[in-house]
Formats: sequence, structure tokens, C-alpha cells
Amino acid sequence: MKPVLQSARRLVVKVGSALVTNDGRGLDHAALANWSAQIAQLTHMGKEVVLVSSGAVAEGMQRLGWKARPGAVHELQAAAAVGQMGLVQAYETSFRSHNLHTAQILLTHDDLADRTRYLNALSTLRTLLALKVIPIINENDTVATDEIRFGDNDTLGALVANLIEADALVILTDQAGLYTADPRSNPDATLVNEAHAGDPALEKMAGGAGSTISRGGMLTKILAAKRAARSGAHTIIASGREADVLVRLASGEAIGTQLEATQTPLSSRKTWLADHLQVRGKLTLDAGAVKALTLDGKSLLPIGVISVEGEFARGEVVACVSPEGVQIARGLANYAASEARKIVRLPTTQIEATLGYIDEPELIHRDNLVLL
Repeated sequence: MKPVLQSARRLVVKVGSALVTNDGRGLDHAALANWSAQIAQLTHMGKEVVLVSSGAVAEGMQRLGWKARPGAVHELQAAAAVGQMGLVQAYETSFRSHNLHTAQILLTHDDLADRTRYLNALSTLRTLLALKVIPIINENDTVATDEIRFGDNDTLGALVANLIEADALVILTDQAGLYTADPRSNPDATLVNEAHAGDPALEKMAGGAGSTISRGGMLTKILAAKRAARSGAHTIIASGREADVLVRLASGEAIGTQLEATQTPLSSRKTWLADHLQVRGKLTLDAGAVKALTLDGKSLLPIGVISVEGEFARGEVVACVSPEGVQIARGLANYAASEARKIVRLPTTQIEATLGYIDEPELIHRDNLVLL
């Protein structure tokens, strides 16, 4: 595989909590200054860089004197509010020394699930990049709840890569990359230098959370690479403690694990649909409908739906699952859940007689549906 960062024009760099906070001991200002200097070099090379940084909760814990990550949401939100002040101030100071402005952007899943807010976020990021400003993105832990949180900044990095149609996603971690097994417990583990994003074998290699500070682990990075590949973004997983790692990668050096996006990129609208972390309902399809969607490229008709679960309005995202319960697609429903339940298993010709009207002949139109 060719080094992807050398030719990448627009990239997302994600830095984890363990690196930002020196394994939970408070912000590592020297490390932040180092990454800022490297990103400044990347901008001089003509690259546009968006930085996704963890560390607010960990920094808040350190400032508040908390030794263990709290479990209560309100305590996590308080820690994030305290820590975000130090995190942004540190980055602003570091980048200012390179004559670069920064911008803080805090996101929740709802911001990217809502189509209007999604497009507004895209417009803002494009404007900031055009102005040579470095956007610094974090999850809005201060207001996020379990229902709307991304869960980890690896996922957030992939969603941002899809949002701005980045060429590459760089995930900096405290490991050298993806290993065939956990190197901390298996001396026979070897580094995976390159692979294809979305390869099922990769998920079997990945483990759980890497530290008591971070929420993610290698598995979330593998899944993030798979998600980023939908828009054509390649992913590199490398050690953030490697000297000049970003500059060396941009110069074509092979460092860490490179996961290449091999599938045909989805349109921006279909990427948005695929990136929904929560759906409002579920439609169970019969075998004929599964074939019509996956093999024939058809829309979903009511007659092919066995059952409807959840409560959703017209235009909300729902999951389409096989009779075995495997999610095969998701899309925007043309009818609310209460209406959908009345017309399932019926031919299109009976929709108007059943509901008293007909909006669309399909339950989900092909243009508003994405296969998974």
C-alpha cells in the first residue's frame, strides 16, 4: 500500500486521553506543544488539519483531585466543564506560538444526527479550514447523556472525517499500532503494518479499553477505521509518543498500522445516514425484501415488512433487519410508526384505502436508504 498521509490534503488527527494527560496526571503541556508544532508543519505543507482531542474529563479529574473516573453522569459533566477550560487554553497557547488560530467545537450525536445541524457544522468547519484556523473538536461531555453520547473520541474522529470528507484519519494512541494480540500480555504479538479497513479479522485481534482514563480501546479504533472508510478516508493508528510522528507520516514514512479504505465511497447523504449511532425504530423484513434491497437495488415496499418496532415520525432514521435480526440497512421512513404498522404486508395499491391517503408508494425510497 502507498503511504496515505503523504498525498492526503485534508485529515483528521485524534489524540487520546492517555497521551494528552500523561496517563491521567494532568495535561502534558510539552506533548501538546509538540503536536501543535507538527500540525503547524503540516499546514505549511498545504494540508488542512482538524484536531479531535480527548482530555477534558481527565484534566477535570486532576484539577478536582479525583483519582478514579466517576460513574455518575453529572460528575462526569462537571469534570468535563472544569477540564475543558484548561484543555482549550493549552492548545490555544501552543498554536499561537506558530501564528495559528484555533477554534473550539463541542459536538453531541444529536448535532450530527439532525440534518440541518449536520450541514451547519460542515459549513463552519469548511469556513475555518479556509481561514487556516485549526478546529479543535471534542465531545460535549458537559451536556451529553448516555442516549446521545458518541461513547469515545475514536468514533467522533471517524464521524468528523466523514463529515468533512477527509482523505485520512490519524489516531494517535499509547500503542505502536494494531497487534495480532495484546502485546502487554502476549509476547508473541506482532504489529500489523497494513490491512484493509473493515476486514472482519481485525476486530478479532482488537482488545478492550486500554487504560482507566480512556473510554476506548483498539476495538473502537478498528471500528472507527471501518466507519471512516465509508467516505473514502484511510486510517492510520500510531503511537503519539513516536518522535515527529505526524511529520514523518506526511513525508511518506511507514509508522504504525495503516488501514486502507477499499470500498467505493458513499455519497455524503448516505454517509450521514450510515453514521447514525441511534435509530428511532426497526423494520423486520422478509427474505424477499432483503433480496430486493441488497441484490436488486430496490426501494423498501410495505409488503416486504414483517413487523415495526419503536416510535418514529416521518423522515426519521430506522433500521432494516433480516428475519434473523441482522441489520442490513437503514433509511428515512416515509411514514410514521403508527402508519407503518397499518400498512405492513400490504401491496402499494392498498395504502390509500388503509390510511385514507398516500404520501409515497415506498416505506423507504432507495435514495434515502443505505446498505450496511
